[in-house]
Amino acid sequence: MTSNKSVCIVGPSKRFLSGISYYTIRLANAMPMEKEVSVVCFRQLLPTFLFPGRSHVGKNISDLNFSPRIPVFDGMDYNNPLTWIQAYRFLKAQKPDIIVLQWWTSSVAHMQLLLKIFAGLLNKPKLIIEFHEVVDPFEESILPIRLYSKITGKLLRKNLDAYITHSESDKELVAKRYSISPEKIHVIPHGLYDQYGKLLDIKEARRDLSIKDDFVILSFGLIRKYKGTPYLIRAFEQLPSKILEKSRLLIVGEIWEDRKELFDQIKASPYHDKITLVDEYVPDEKVNLYFSAADVVVLPYLRASQSGIAHIAMSFGKPVVVSEVGGLKESMANYEGTFFVPPADVDSIREAILSQFGERNHYEAPDQKWDRIINCYTELIQSI
Repeated sequence: MTSNKSVCIVGPSKRFLSGISYYTIRLANAMPMEKEVSVVCFRQLLPTFLFPGRSHVGKNISDLNFSPRIPVFDGMDYNNPLTWIQAYRFLKAQKPDIIVLQWWTSSVAHMQLLLKIFAGLLNKPKLIIEFHEVVDPFEESILPIRLYSKITGKLLRKNLDAYITHSESDKELVAKRYSISPEKIHVIPHGLYDQYGKLLDIKEARRDLSIKDDFVILSFGLIRKYKGTPYLIRAFEQLPSKILEKSRLLIVGEIWEDRKELFDQIKASPYHDKITLVDEYVPDEKVNLYFSAADVVVLPYLRASQSGIAHIAMSFGKPVVVSEVGGLKESMANYEGTFFVPPADVDSIREAILSQFGERNHYEAPDQKWDRIINCYTELIQSI
């Protein structure tokens, strides 16, 4: 990075592990060695019993860590003012010129607002919000959270120096929803999640997973209503019987919403014996196992800003059947292995899956390496 500005990145810690945790680590580690980079992590995001993924909270299931050269304050809790004071002292010692706040949930808005206030009390660094999500539909559906998000979010977004989205479509949404000038919103692509090791031999991967079928369809990642999993199951059921006999639908991911509905749908399926559901947050060392075993990855989202799972699939060169929605239309457009389908269109999902039967193609990942992402950051930082 040619800019001599120091940067502090703010995001979730590995305690509440999520795609944004990975993004925060990858972004910080990608900064050049000569760059002054620091990180503030939110350790406790909300009462653990309210977190849909509480079964994996605090577990060491990721090998990805911050570089030892990066100062990290890994301990700002939503309910502990002592940790807020410690965060203030950390910022005072680091004296960042730029603070980049990762936005994905309103549950951390008050902590981000505190950091904005701290910045004003210190050396007044430039402030940037990076939007990974415009709004969470689940949070939006709960009145107290919606009101909290509206008030704190408005205070947080007011008079910042720049905003980041990962697609032009999200830029338009953010500008419209939050009345932000489009000139202040900068589009920076999402980097590839290529940290999960190499692609394994498909036969070995399937043997390790006890899969004997010839054609494996993978659905991977947190299972939420907007992910459209029921439409995938219906599309799978409508495959020709000769192909169904040779196929396995592998649904892998921690269930956050509609657990009973999903179990009931699989149980009621005439092909339930061809469907495998793995309800867990997959540890890093097993991710490449599932993707190596797959012939095709299917992401039938009903809506999406971005998808970390799509970036994993691209890094492994797998064909991806994906809904043509939101930022995915842009982030997946330059990947030759993309097969777009309309959201909630069972027939289109089925036909796209069928097109991959017997193919086993490997595709080149798009140019979304982290050095390119950092170059975009450099341009933004220089511009403000």
